[in-house]
Amino acid sequence: MLSVALAGKPNAGKSTFYKAATMADVDVGNYPFTTIDPNRGVSYARTRCPCLDREERCGNCEDGVRYVGVELLDVAGLVPGAHEGRGLGNQFLDALTNADVILAVVDASGGTNEEGEPVEVGTYDPVEEADFVEEELEQWLAGIIEKNWESVVRKSRSPDFDIDEALSEMLTGFGATEYDVAASLRALEYPADPKQWTDEHREALARDVRARTKPIVLVANKADVAPPENLERLRETDKPVVAATADGELALRKAAEGGVVDYLPGDDDFDIVGDVSDAQATGLEKIREVVEANGGTGIQEAINTAVYDVLDTVTAYPVQNETKWTDGTGEMLPDAFLLERGSTPKDLAYAVHSDIGDGYLHAVDARSARRISEDYELDEGDVIKIVSTAN
Repeated sequence: MLSVALAGKPNAGKSTFYKAATMADVDVGNYPFTTIDPNRGVSYARTRCPCLDREERCGNCEDGVRYVGVELLDVAGLVPGAHEGRGLGNQFLDALTNADVILAVVDASGGTNEEGEPVEVGTYDPVEEADFVEEELEQWLAGIIEKNWESVVRKSRSPDFDIDEALSEMLTGFGATEYDVAASLRALEYPADPKQWTDEHREALARDVRARTKPIVLVANKADVAPPENLERLRETDKPVVAATADGELALRKAAEGGVVDYLPGDDDFDIVGDVSDAQATGLEKIREVVEANGGTGIQEAINTAVYDVLDTVTAYPVQNETKWTDGTGEMLPDAFLLERGSTPKDLAYAVHSDIGDGYLHAVDARSARRISEDYELDEGDVIKIVSTAN
């Protein structure tokens, strides 16, 4: 399961985002470090279900809207100097090591300062924290590299020394693969002898590895109360930016749960279907204004941007019966897997189970009922029958 982490300063709205996206019972408070221990839960990327191409719905979607599970991680608020241990810095940064992508939640309203303390709305510039999370991560990683550099120097004395291998061993704990390290080294200029590396070389390595292993999407939260110019200036940064209202999403999900509104996460509108008071109706109409202005509350869009756009994944659906699109029990489209673009049917087989992958024979495109090659690249919404000795 892909891991999406929520990061940012205290009181930016991370825990509200997490609660809205998972409907988990978590502490949400207007004080630093509401979250002490990381919250781990399951949220969902939203996509079009392939059953829309058939006469009947599969039963595993919401009338053609499919939700595919991803891990969502909410960690303690980050304060300046976290890489040096300020606040809960080291604990926070350690918790991010296994994340595939980071949603950096920013208080777009300018109603909290750099420490996360409440100030008058509009008095703090949220653009100041646009690079905050990545800078703390990179400085933290650079520190780890520097601390362990002497071991690389010692290994370099061996005649069979391989810098790719040495750095991969060091950076595995940060979630970097051998491929990531090799790609970073190809992109950088550095001395062949590790003894000649400077702090600048190590910092450049940290920046490149972070960018490859922990890409960042900026979530401009509290868009419902943010000055419009703040949102515009955040959108001018060099990152993917999604305007959001975590409070609005949480209110809509609770209202939907209570039968008050007809709403699915990621919808660009909602209908009031239950009895509401005048105050509730006013509150819902305020949320509607934000939803209409931004095409939704932004919570689902942020997750989708991270999963489908930044990580560049596709959703594939393995089945056993290519005619009915069912598994062995007759359930239609029971499973959905998120895979990197460029993945093959054999990669899907391994995602289902290692035994299925080990015994892979061939695959069939269920839409055309034709066998596909082993190097076929899966596309969004592919329905695939995998033939394996382990079936």
